[in-house]
This record gives sequence, C-alpha cells and structure tokens, in this order.
Amino acid sequence: MKRHDQAALFLAKAGKDEALVDEVLGSERVADEIVGFHLQQAAEKLLKGVLSAYGVSFRRTHDLRELMDAATDTRLGLPDDLADLDMLTPYATLMRYEGIVAEPQLDRAAARQMIRRLHRWAEAKVRSAPASP
Repeated sequence: MKRHDQAALFLAKAGKDEALVDEVLGSERVADEIVGFHLQQAAEKLLKGVLSAYGVSFRRTHDLRELMDAATDTRLGLPDDLADLDMLTPYATLMRYEGIVAEPQLDRAAARQMIRRLHRWAEAKVRSAPASP
C-alpha cells in the first residue's frame, strides 16, 4: 500500500472513533474510560497516519508519547497545544485491560477539542506530504 493511501486509511479510521465519541460525549451512561479509549484510539491513528505519510517507521504501540516523539524527532512539527496528548495513553491499556479501579476524571470536552486540533493538523500534514515512490 502506498504511503498516502495508508495515511488516508489511518485518518478515516480515526474519524470513526471520533464519530462514536461525538455520539456519547454527553452521556452519563458511558464511562470516561470508554470515551477516553476512543479518543486515545483516534489520536493513535492520526499520529500513525502522519508518520505513514512521511515514511517514518513506528513500532506497533498504543503509547502516544512514543508516537509524538517520533513526529517531533522527524521535525513534523507537532503543535505545542498538543503537548499533553499523551495523557490519553492510559485509556488504551491500563484502564481498559488491567483493571485499574480508580480512573482520573476525564475532561471530555477538552479532550475532544484536543483531538479535533490533532485531526486538523494531521490532515494538513498528510496533504503536504511528498508523494510516495
């Protein structure tokens, strides 16, 4: 699969996680850990989409800091207002699978806004990526 096609697929899949979050964001019946999980998944896919578009290798991981560092190390210019994005990482594994009882309070609206900003950045980066060989 060409880099741009892979990147587009990651961004489209992130959009599906975002769509689910938009449906349940205000629901008290849906736990923060579920909302956080899908926000983390969207962030992960958006970052992987950008890295894919630029041909940057990354390992199979849910660690947003690792993916953010890969973007920074390759000078892809992750915006400063996304510096706290990795606060969503625990929602991918620890709170989902390892049974942590006490979860931090998730500011759903702020986290959703952060993902919207990340999505805009990712789309711009993918559009401006050089064509793959």
